[in-house]
Amino acid sequence: MAWTKVSADKMVRLLGDLPAGVAAYSGLAARVRRLVGEGRLTDEHQLPSERELARSLGASRTTVTRAYAELVDTGYAQARQGSGTVVRVPGNSRGALGGLVAVHDAAAGTIDLTCAAPAAVPQAHEAIARAGAQMPAQLRGSGYYPEGLPELRELVAARYSQRGLPTSADQVLVTSGALAGLAIVAQLLVSPGTRVLTEDPTYPNAIATLRGAHGRIVTHPMDADGWDLPTLESSLRRATPALAVLMPDFHNPTGALMDEPTRERLAAALARAGTTAVIDESSAELALDPAAQPLPRPFAVFAAAGQDVITVGSASKSLWGGFRIGWVRAPRAMLPALLRARTTRDLGSSVFDQLAVAHLLGDLGPALAERRAGLRRTRDALAGALRIDLPDWQATVPSGGLSLWCRLPRPYGPALVQAAEPAGVLLVAGGRFGAGGGLAGHLRLPFTVDASTAVEAVRRIATVDAQVRGGAGATRRDSAGQRSPLIA
Repeated sequence: MAWTKVSADKMVRLLGDLPAGVAAYSGLAARVRRLVGEGRLTDEHQLPSERELARSLGASRTTVTRAYAELVDTGYAQARQGSGTVVRVPGNSRGALGGLVAVHDAAAGTIDLTCAAPAAVPQAHEAIARAGAQMPAQLRGSGYYPEGLPELRELVAARYSQRGLPTSADQVLVTSGALAGLAIVAQLLVSPGTRVLTEDPTYPNAIATLRGAHGRIVTHPMDADGWDLPTLESSLRRATPALAVLMPDFHNPTGALMDEPTRERLAAALARAGTTAVIDESSAELALDPAAQPLPRPFAVFAAAGQDVITVGSASKSLWGGFRIGWVRAPRAMLPALLRARTTRDLGSSVFDQLAVAHLLGDLGPALAERRAGLRRTRDALAGALRIDLPDWQATVPSGGLSLWCRLPRPYGPALVQAAEPAGVLLVAGGRFGAGGGLAGHLRLPFTVDASTAVEAVRRIATVDAQVRGGAGATRRDSAGQRSPLIA
């Protein structure tokens, strides 16, 4: 593995002021551990030499030597012959791997592109600490908040209002993620045989949730430009679905963004069909080129008086998937029924997670800026690598979201997914995103890893792509592959 060496001067800037009241070496080690926890130092980084860092810090070499030894002893660093001291992230840092994405352990160095979920924003470290400080007060109560912590509901409502959709806290139900919110809505509104319109492709777990409620899926095919509104209006007239589950904000997996005129016209078509819109806003905050075009207001802004529009959202993509916090925003009169449906599933979300997310939502700007900048870097690096290494793949670079939806020259996606795994890249075949299968000529590539990892992934995929297209060892496999990925 090639490590990126952190210069002594950059290390000093990252460290900032060292903690007071402790031994110098202990304070230095503590600050490095915090940088690892915040994600600013990763297991791809090589620390400066002891001599260089001591000189830049104005400290003794003994202080740095003892600090590095403490980092090694606590599992945050490793001394390697010829490579100096390199960072280690304690525990399993491979995210979705480890039995949930694969039925076996992935080899070291494997790049996981099955899950479009980024690491935590650096601000999560402080939010977790502040949530911990508030927990003693919570321990005096039952810990059950079926509707959600009042302060979190207020903050979610305020965020909608800031985005142009006036909302009060009594329209918000806090859930354990957006998927949990969709499951609650499905439990309330979907009965066996209920027709539900979805986009095709779409989020695989949404399809599974709706089918689990015994809904009858009606699909609207997405094209290269996103939604074909005349076709969608025709589908609504013909099928008159009870629900339409749509993702107009940086659609997963295509990244398409629905403009305001289309939202307005679609809302009117839904009203005429008597169809309740369920809008998934999981990626709504992930605008990566905000200066290129004004962001559209939330879909519910365009609902007619008395028209039901339910919105589900989540902290997972914008802040961290480890915060199992999402929400449902719905007409006020619908909240009691949603709450009753929710309490048959669970009695509330984690209090600790709600406190942490409330801290982040209270000052969302820095965290969002950090998240968007990281995604933008990787998106651009991934798109650039594709243009160089796989020039005949087609992908529209989205203005936001988490992934590129790639069209392959031929429908060999399942074989490519199979061949990529031994080469050290885990992929999900395009068929996983289709309600009716197919899509073997497509592949989703998330840009949620760091930029250098994305470039390396494309390099490996390109090698495998040439082998598969040349018939070197490719075998048939169904579009889902043999893994059971936890697709986000």
